[in-house]
Amino acid sequence: MARLELSEVRKTYPNGFEAAKGVSLTVPNGSFCALLGPSGCGKSTLLRMIAGLEGVTSGTIALDGVNVTDVHPRDRDMAMVFQSYALYPHLSVAENIAFPLVMKKVSNEERLRRVREAAAQLFLSDVLDRLPGQLSGGQRQRVAVARAIVRDPKVFLFDEPLSNLDAKLRQSTRAELKQLHAKMKVTTVYVTHDQEEAMALADLIVVMSEGRIRQIGSPLDLYESPADRFVAGFIGSPAMNFFDCVIDASGMMQTPLGGVCGINAANQLTGKVIWGVRPSSVRLRVSDDGAGAIIAVEPLGEFSDVTLEINGCRVRSRIESSRALAPGMRVCVSIDGPKTHVFSANEEGARFNCKVGSFNPTGTECLV
Repeated sequence: MARLELSEVRKTYPNGFEAAKGVSLTVPNGSFCALLGPSGCGKSTLLRMIAGLEGVTSGTIALDGVNVTDVHPRDRDMAMVFQSYALYPHLSVAENIAFPLVMKKVSNEERLRRVREAAAQLFLSDVLDRLPGQLSGGQRQRVAVARAIVRDPKVFLFDEPLSNLDAKLRQSTRAELKQLHAKMKVTTVYVTHDQEEAMALADLIVVMSEGRIRQIGSPLDLYESPADRFVAGFIGSPAMNFFDCVIDASGMMQTPLGGVCGINAANQLTGKVIWGVRPSSVRLRVSDDGAGAIIAVEPLGEFSDVTLEINGCRVRSRIESSRALAPGMRVCVSIDGPKTHVFSANEEGARFNCKVGSFNPTGTECLV
């Protein structure tokens, strides 16, 4: 295990583009840290700088207190698994797994032992004699992980390793990675653009945007207490609803949904704000005189995602599946205000420390 520390790490390319803008981060011993963000946010560049595959313009990278910023990749004691499997097609599974040990001139006996152990951990013992072309996509990805494991590194680095797999394989391989980390407890940094994947795997998530860290926290922290509008919109599925609102001098928030709700804040809030409402906080009931009209229903098994229109605004709701709902129906709507968030209307979109009262544009108790 190892403690990984980044201090004011910057990466500027010759054309002036800044991929990392003063990133500071501490990954504790044995933790699973996910770098999460949209394409182009700098997460893969940051991972490559940690691995030593990209140079650092300024700042430091330390492993267990030792500065490794300028240390050659092979001497950093880190193992990286790429998005592409990067397996040697002419070598067997066993030979692919053993390759880094051959390069380090590990004895045949030790090499065989470590290959067998890694293969057993990733359920590859029955395919050690096969070539990569004879394996499924999930098996090939596990071979790549096994090749990293045999090195017994201080840090594992994963660069979107599941993005080439289909949905079913992603779920099963994700579960295997989770079990593997729980068993080995090796410090891990995992890059992904999939927030569901990050929340399922990591105990520490770093949300990035435009080369900067927006928030660091546990999956539950990010979901329940997003630092700003960007994090709130990126974490959670379906995505959070956002509405342009105005808070008047009496502390009432005027919403575009055709109603108002009270705001309880430590410091009085007035003026333009953004109201963030998760779909799970929007409750519905069929009613001929309801304020909302259903546009689409997406059955997902236990739950259904419903898109509706209220007073000209599109609203997403996630409810327990109901055969009663169909496009064209009218519904009354209620919103669990205390579970919603209020954000600044400026570009940064910081979350205000306040509590929102329950909201019901029809004045009727509305539950599904």
